[in-house]
Amino acid sequence: MKKFIIIWFIMGMAYFTFEGFIRGWTNISMLFVGGLCGGLIGLLDEFPKVYKFKIWQQCILGTMIILIIEFISGLILNMWFKLNIWDYSQRWGDFKGQICIPFAIVWFLLTPIAIYLDDWIRWKFFGEEKPIYNVKEIYINLVKLK
Repeated sequence: MKKFIIIWFIMGMAYFTFEGFIRGWTNISMLFVGGLCGGLIGLLDEFPKVYKFKIWQQCILGTMIILIIEFISGLILNMWFKLNIWDYSQRWGDFKGQICIPFAIVWFLLTPIAIYLDDWIRWKFFGEEKPIYNVKEIYINLVKLK
């Protein structure tokens, strides 16, 4: 559990920083939401059946994880607490303004980075196996549907 919390925090900081650069601002809650998404995506590698999935299949699972967390956190943060952190209501394919198809595509394309970052954190911080691949190889395999 301690390992997951550390990974959650590092992933959260990575997402928090990324969103700050892309949007020009972010909310502290994204540290927790982004970290949870990254941490759970990282856990996919820990299950042998999922580990054998092709990268595009892992990306679909990762995207589903993100969309579920994004929707639930959007209902809580944006609709219940009225923080208005994001609003996809004007975007194509939105659902209640909390998730939408264009961002589902973005999450799909960012999932390989989360997968690699989790493996890298586990190697650097916890002495687990060094990743035998790099981010470029993941994207090449994604394009080739491997």
